[in-house]
Order: sequence, then C-alpha cells, then structure tokens
Amino acid sequence: MHEYCHRCGGELSASVGDSPFCPHCGSPQIYLQDYEEQSNGAEGDTTGAMPPPRPQQVEWKTAIRCALLVAVVAAVLSVLSARVQLVSPLTWLWTISGSMITLALYQKRKPLAWMDAGIGARIGVVVGLALVSCLAVAMAGAGLVARFGLHNMAGFDAELTQALHAQVEKAAATTPEPPDVVRFLYSPEVRAGIMLAGFAMVSGVLLVLSTVGGALGGFMRMRRKVSA
Repeated sequence: MHEYCHRCGGELSASVGDSPFCPHCGSPQIYLQDYEEQSNGAEGDTTGAMPPPRPQQVEWKTAIRCALLVAVVAAVLSVLSARVQLVSPLTWLWTISGSMITLALYQKRKPLAWMDAGIGARIGVVVGLALVSCLAVAMAGAGLVARFGLHNMAGFDAELTQALHAQVEKAAATTPEPPDVVRFLYSPEVRAGIMLAGFAMVSGVLLVLSTVGGALGGFMRMRRKVSA
C-alpha cells in the first residue's frame, strides 16, 4: 500500500522504516493510529478512582446530612425537656455545641476535606438554619398536641396573660390606652405575635452562636486537615 506525504504529495518509501518525516520535504507524518495508541496509553495510566476534593471547598451533601442529624436530635431533646426537666441541660448543651458536633461528624466522614475557620463558619450557618427549622417544627407540633390533644396549655396561657397584663398596666400608668386597644392587646393574635417575636429573637441568637461556634471549631481543627 502506497502512502503519500500530506504536504508535498511525495510518495513515502517503505524503506524509510519508523521515521516519522517525509524524505522529500521533511514534514512530520502523524497518523490516526499513533493518536489512538497514545490515547489508549493515557487511559491505561488512570486508576479509576475519583480525584480528591479541591482545597477550600465544602462537601455540602455530607455537611447538610450531618447538620440535619444534629438538628433532629436537638428537636427530639427539646420535646423531651418539656416533659422531663432533667433533659433541659442536655438539650441546651447539645444545641449550643451543634456546630462542633457537626464538624466532628463531617471530618470523620470526609477526612480529606479541607477545614479552616471560614469553612467552619459556613457549615455553622447551615447548622444554625437546620436547628431553627427543626426546633420550630418540633415546638409547633408539640404545642398542637398539648393544646388540642392533651388540653394542658391552661397554665401557659395564664402565665402569658399575667405577663401581658403587667405590661399593659405599666404602659397605662403613663399613657392610658383606649378600651379598643386594650382588648386588641389581649387578643390571640397579639399573643401569637409575641411568641413568634420571641422565637425569632432566640433563632437569631442561635444562628449567631452556631456561626461563631463553627468558625471556632474549624480553627481548632485546622491542624488535623489532610492536604488534597
């Protein structure tokens, strides 16, 4: 089979052997077979394993799972603490240290993942959001069961009414309010708003604590990171 140079069109002699150059113009001769052999050789060098994560990146799938696990445990403990007062200290300790626990679980499952204060703070924000969401669902569910199932919210309503009555009397001592305004202040809507405002304040504090705790935990775990 005769082969010709792609540049000058000269016939390539079979006696040239393995020389990749044209004997007439010196142009290099590249064949598809050579390219396929190089590609097959390059593919043979791969191990088939997934490359390690790049530095300063978070494996969010694992981080979110760890955060949800910690948040669900905190929600269960909060429901139990409403019935058993001895569980309350454990609930607060678990909730406040949620970022630390999440970082420990995350680094145990992903030992090659990068860890520093910045990544710890980012994971701490996720932990705070997960804690707020799970606690809100748990408290709302427990409140519905207690009010409409067990019918034991009378004491809580009495305490809230007494506290609201004290605030209204204190305000009326300086600027008396009209009767319509006073009736509105004792309405269920105002009570629900007070509870939501209190939960929003606690949620903000919890989010800040989770972020700071995550940053501190990430800073403490910087020496245990493995370079990718």
